[in-house]
Amino acid sequence: MHKLPPLNALRAFEATARHLSVKNAAEELCVTPGAVSQMLKTLELNLGVKLFHRVNRGIFLTDIGQTYLPPVSNAFRQLTEASNRIVNTVDTGILTISVTSFFASAWLVPRLTQFQDDNPEIDLRVVTSNRLVDFSRDSVDVAIRHGLGVYPGLCSERVLAVEVVPVAAPELVAKLGEPEFPIDLTRWPHVHDAERKAWHCWFQAQGIEEVGPPRGPSFDDSGLLLQAVLTGQGVGLLPAAMVAPELAKGRLVKVAEVTLLEDFAYYLVYPEDRKARPKVSAFRNWILESAAETN
Repeated sequence: MHKLPPLNALRAFEATARHLSVKNAAEELCVTPGAVSQMLKTLELNLGVKLFHRVNRGIFLTDIGQTYLPPVSNAFRQLTEASNRIVNTVDTGILTISVTSFFASAWLVPRLTQFQDDNPEIDLRVVTSNRLVDFSRDSVDVAIRHGLGVYPGLCSERVLAVEVVPVAAPELVAKLGEPEFPIDLTRWPHVHDAERKAWHCWFQAQGIEEVGPPRGPSFDDSGLLLQAVLTGQGVGLLPAAMVAPELAKGRLVKVAEVTLLEDFAYYLVYPEDRKARPKVSAFRNWILESAAETN
């Protein structure tokens, strides 16, 4: 009987085949692209077949790879479902929260002492990430994400909105001229959030409906978005508290007034079947109450 291939190599194959990208597979598995490539080579040597075509920096499944993917994916799905059934029946005292780094540092972490004092039986595990959580695969109980709160198949509850402000590098302002009215910013290059929705919401709040399709680079991390704005790539819409130090130093210029976008907010996201878990229910109640006090 042929030995089972290394499980890490199988995971690398399944993720790469699903994304058709070594880079994206590496991000999902929290390893380097080089490590994924090595695991793929190990699997191909183990099986004695070629699973991928590598052409012009792209990667595609061979016929054998396409045949191999469904049973491998199904095996991991069955393992995930079996593990989830165990987790659902044994509610551990560890609560894993996936949250964006800015929200974690600016709002969540400074307030966690109160939650832990009220719930000493729950041990918190906070992981920072900007990508969407796959609750069927990731070991995450709840997530906190910034956007419009539309996550099909998941519960999404608004936690709080933060004031945002359009900012640009002084060099870009000198080049384009300081805008007199909000509509002037429709002609500026824009830097976007990952969903490319923030600017649309902001222009709507200013009574401007027709701005055309969003153009320009987008980033799933507010820190990277800030860096793009600082280097003059466009005007960005960022949390006022985040850019206050840069405005004070003169590294950024405020090109319109601070605005509170009610729908473009931070949301608590989780699968419906987890709402009844005591640890999830405790955290949900605490964060919604804490946010209400903040507002």
